[in-house]
Amino acid sequence: MKEEALKELETQLKKCRECKLCEFAKGTVGWFGCADTPIVFVGEGPGGVEDDYGCPLIGPSGQLLDKALWATKMTRDRVITTNVVKCRPKGNRTPNIAEADFCAQRWLDKELEILQPKVVVALGSVALHYLGNPDMRITRDRGKWFKTKQGFDCIATYHPAYLLRLADPHVLNHAKWEVFYDLEAARKKAEEAVPDYKFMSEEKTNLFKLFTKR
Repeated sequence: MKEEALKELETQLKKCRECKLCEFAKGTVGWFGCADTPIVFVGEGPGGVEDDYGCPLIGPSGQLLDKALWATKMTRDRVITTNVVKCRPKGNRTPNIAEADFCAQRWLDKELEILQPKVVVALGSVALHYLGNPDMRITRDRGKWFKTKQGFDCIATYHPAYLLRLADPHVLNHAKWEVFYDLEAARKKAEEAVPDYKFMSEEKTNLFKLFTKR
């Protein structure tokens, strides 16, 4: 049922022309993963590689996320990854609060309503601001549990793109460990809710085998 509902939503998403972001994107970028998963990862929006392939978090940020998931005994095919904004903003800029609200109310809210996850992970400040509130700060509030507007348990952590920008190796190492602990806490909470769910496949998911350039 969930998979069918997501496919129907994806069909609608592909036709979306409701804001100006679509004017600069090759197409919408939806979600990827297992519809039955109890855990959903929410990023900010597609970058260039994501726009090329139509898959969320498939570029350098996504590859770093894959490593973090593997370290915390999860793989992309057993969770769901998605974004607040479904079209790549021009020049890869960060979507503003108005754009995030406009898009997420139309699409992300519907995804979460279908999925009914036990745990949501907000990757970065855009996701934190939408799922929590605009006053929250990723540097202050990461690693803390809160309820989303829809009542889901949510924890925020750094977006992998932030880690890729860190030049100081000591700061980077510390931030990577913080992400590890946040993801591990998210998996453990999801496991408590659904003890029999398999969060990890035997191999990492090769997204470039599953998606082709458009």
